[in-house]
Order: sequence, then C-alpha cells, then structure tokens
Amino acid sequence: MPTIFDVILYPVVSEKTIKMIENENKLTFIVHRKTTKKQLKTLFENHFKVKIEKINTLIVKGGKKKAYIKLKKEYNASDLASKLGIY
Repeated sequence: MPTIFDVILYPVVSEKTIKMIENENKLTFIVHRKTTKKQLKTLFENHFKVKIEKINTLIVKGGKKKAYIKLKKEYNASDLASKLGIY
C-alpha cells in the first residue's frame, strides 16, 4: 500500500493557487500519474485528518498529473497549507 508521500509529489504554489486556497478552500498538488481519485482521497483524509468534498485531476503539459483537492467547509485549506509550508 502506498503512503501519501508516494502519491503526492509536490504542492503547486502560484498566485492562482494561493487565491484558490483563500477563496475556494482548495489545495493543488502534482501527484503520481497512476494515482486514482479514490486512492488520493483515502490517503489524504487519513494522513491529514480532514474530509474532502471533491477532487478534480488533469494531465498538464509535460505529462504530469495535477490534483485540485477541495476540502469540506468545516476544514480550512489555509490552515493545512500553513502546516505544509505552502502558505
């Protein structure tokens, strides 16, 4: 069974993603290409002790997979981002 660190490669940090953290309660990561949404949700929720509302993924230029993770309203993405050193 993979760990969260096998699945998430690194966070995406830009002006756009910072605004998404503040306004939409979403975090953005580059994840391993073969990771499914279900695997990512299970590992993320268990490791960070949060609940996920929705995950969107897409393959970006260069063949990397980007995941947008929207947390449920009772969890704050900016708190988690600061714990991870993103924000």
